[in-house]
Amino acid sequence: MEFKITRLPFGLRLNKYQPDNELYAVLGEEGVRQLVSDHYDLLAASKIKHLFPDDEKGLAGAKQRSADFFIQRLGGPDYFNQRRGSPQLASRHLPFRIDADARVVWLQCYARVLAKLENVPEPVLEAFWNYLHDFSNWMVNTPDKPSILMNRK
Repeated sequence: MEFKITRLPFGLRLNKYQPDNELYAVLGEEGVRQLVSDHYDLLAASKIKHLFPDDEKGLAGAKQRSADFFIQRLGGPDYFNQRRGSPQLASRHLPFRIDADARVVWLQCYARVLAKLENVPEPVLEAFWNYLHDFSNWMVNTPDKPSILMNRK
């Protein structure tokens, strides 16, 4: 499967795709946690590593919170709500300067992890990817810097 990444306009909050809960049925809780852990390991070594905790304990906490969110989103137990309350992810990410380039890196790391999954039907994987692709733009809270050339007359 090709994991295509499209740059979306700043502030666009699409909600047209939903993940297929069969992903949770196929991977189970531990599989989702491993997926998220592998993703965070790539992020921690990426050019956006400054957005993530640089210590083992902090990174483990971020992995747990993200895994809790996706487990809940995929139809598993509502761990995120139990531990953190309503997701409100856009507001939770406001302290971090997340731009379109950071979103692309985040998605590229997910594409690498998803490409290694076996035994996941392609339509299920595609539904999850489409969800991640659009959902990720909700976290972008910093507009791109205008080009100097664009400002010339």
